[in-house]
Amino acid sequence: MKLPRVECSACGRSIAAGPVAGRLSKGRVWRHDPPGRPPGSALVSCLGSLAIVDLPLPARQMELPADPGEPDPDGADALPLF
Repeated sequence: MKLPRVECSACGRSIAAGPVAGRLSKGRVWRHDPPGRPPGSALVSCLGSLAIVDLPLPARQMELPADPGEPDPDGADALPLF
């Protein structure tokens, strides 16, 4: 699943935002480290981690295109079931 990316309000990095249940236009910023952390130092989450933000595009129902190759079920090729 590809998640939309939003800018973290604390560090400005582009971070993935996962959907929030029941709130189609909101997302939660994934946990991430602040920029500039020295290699080998302790892992500390950025202050913007897990913040709830507005998603760039609200969630939408996936739409499947109609298949024009299927014949009409009421056409001459349809057989009665009973």
